[in-house]
Amino acid sequence: MKGKILILLMASICFSLIHLQGVEPGESLTFTIKYGVIKAAEAKMEFTETTYKDSILCYQIRTTTRTNSFFDNFFRVRDKITSIIDKEKFLPYKFEKKLREGKYRQHRIHLYYPDLNLTYYLKYSNKKKEFKEIRMDIPDNTQDMLSSFFWVRDQDFQVRDSLLVNVTVDGRNTVTKVICHRIETIKSIFGKKECLVIEPIMQTEGVFKQTGRVLIWLTNDEFKIPLKLESKIIFGKFKAILKKAKNLPENFDR
Repeated sequence: MKGKILILLMASICFSLIHLQGVEPGESLTFTIKYGVIKAAEAKMEFTETTYKDSILCYQIRTTTRTNSFFDNFFRVRDKITSIIDKEKFLPYKFEKKLREGKYRQHRIHLYYPDLNLTYYLKYSNKKKEFKEIRMDIPDNTQDMLSSFFWVRDQDFQVRDSLLVNVTVDGRNTVTKVICHRIETIKSIFGKKECLVIEPIMQTEGVFKQTGRVLIWLTNDEFKIPLKLESKIIFGKFKAILKKAKNLPENFDR
């Protein structure tokens, strides 16, 4: 199992409006990640309020992914990804990724300045023990890997609709196309729920080189809660299934 596949799952789980209509601060979603029928890992996505540079009111999205004790024997994963987003503009200020996958280590940061259409990309060198900084231009309304998913959740779309979102991460500007394929009813922790089945597609080689299709099941309502994700890859199939949800809106039909 490649650790990058777990990150691809969270990236997919995770794709500018002033107010989010279906997400409330405090939302916490926990997923079981399966490789075939085997439980491989657990991933948690949390949405909270914070301040940036001591005064700017922001949202914070944080995901953590860790393999279970069985998979730790083969490939231990302990990943943490954090996004800080302006509360009014819903554009990112900071994106940080810390990966620990087997012997592999990665630490990368993007500092965004959306009003200036630029970002500073900091890539840590494990050999030199220091960050290398690169200045990049970015398009208008650029999102990061996590904020883009919440942006999609806040959009109104139907079957056969498609959305385009600019994503800048890992030192690259990419365009992601999100297609809504169909409506499907699935079993979930909330019982049977009608879902929109969407697929994110990288228009250019960007954050990850996808090895297969990624499909995401979102509740077909204003909240668009992610209930399931499925990724077919060369050597099998991964699924992420929502197993626990906290602090959802009171009017969400459980």
